[in-house]
Amino acid sequence: MRNPRRARWLIATMVLGLAACSPRASSPAPEAFTPSAVPVPGASPSAVDCVTRTVAGMSLPERAGQLLMIGTPVGSPLGLGRTVKQLHLGGIFLAGRSTRPAAELKADIATLTKAGTVPPLVALDQEGGSVQTLKGKDFPLLPSAQRLGDGPSDKLRDTVRQSARGLSTIGITLNLAPVADTVPDDLGLANPPIGAFRRQYGSDPKKVAAAMTTVVPAFQDEGVLTVLKHFPGLGRVRANTDVSANVVDAQASATDPYLEPFAAGIEAGSTAVMIASARYPRLDRSTIAAYSKPIITGLLRDKLGFQGMVVSDDLGAADAAAIVAVGERAVRFVAAGGDLTLTIRPEDAEPMAEALIAEAKKSPGFAARVSDAARHVLTAKARAGLLSCS
Repeated sequence: MRNPRRARWLIATMVLGLAACSPRASSPAPEAFTPSAVPVPGASPSAVDCVTRTVAGMSLPERAGQLLMIGTPVGSPLGLGRTVKQLHLGGIFLAGRSTRPAAELKADIATLTKAGTVPPLVALDQEGGSVQTLKGKDFPLLPSAQRLGDGPSDKLRDTVRQSARGLSTIGITLNLAPVADTVPDDLGLANPPIGAFRRQYGSDPKKVAAAMTTVVPAFQDEGVLTVLKHFPGLGRVRANTDVSANVVDAQASATDPYLEPFAAGIEAGSTAVMIASARYPRLDRSTIAAYSKPIITGLLRDKLGFQGMVVSDDLGAADAAAIVAVGERAVRFVAAGGDLTLTIRPEDAEPMAEALIAEAKKSPGFAARVSDAARHVLTAKARAGLLSCS
């Protein structure tokens, strides 16, 4: 989906860290690109009306619950069913790896989906290569993003479509993919979260951007919504936010060419964007991206024009997120402009829900932000066919 209105956004001619890359990356600076100021993706007038009415009819606990995506083991996911119902969860994340048959997974997902008054989004990590939740006879191994990015675009499109069909068939509505991070050639495998696992589509942001314009519609046209990750980029860091509390990209700025793949994915209509938990001092010196209003609201929302659903990276087990108490993590993410808080730990659901509710009761401004975030989540659900109004 492309919006006819194209907002002008000039990229500086300096290529920051690309100047030190290999000859393949030493070409002239990327040309200026113009990401669209897209409206909420997939929001037809009737869907907007349905979302508005649904939010208006929700209690505060119901709205707060919509802002949580909670992990459950993919091998035995039904244990989360009671929590889905009691806390009105907005999403379920299938964690781990599985070779279970499609029929078994479909039955479990259907049971979990029915547990919510408003069905939850059901998500996983099905990128390919080393990051593939579902494998086995019904879910063939996928090439890595790096390998697919080096090949022709039609091969990339067909591979993604086939994978998306398999996911959609069993009830998956949200894939935490594609990776929009660019890893420079001179870093490569020394980039722990992305390059070490060949999760990037390339070392040139223009090449990665082209992949986003192929991957996003290939997934979403088959009924699986996409999440561009990890904004504003993890391709230059030298530590992993899962196991390090101090992951920094000192180069990223508001004119960073490495933002181009995210802009391209937004313009292609991606339903969601995931926020990293690294630090970006040129964008916000005070905190990690997941808790940063300048990054989520200022850069992603206002400058890039994204009005869809903003998802956090894991705020449960990840060391980078643990600078505040569990419940406060959800509050800070939502206050910064985020919508759907992800934690892979089921035990985080209750403290996060309680913290969101308590803060909304104290602060009218935060209560309004909770309603706005719930609107974004419900709009994604409408696009996934999970929300209906009589």
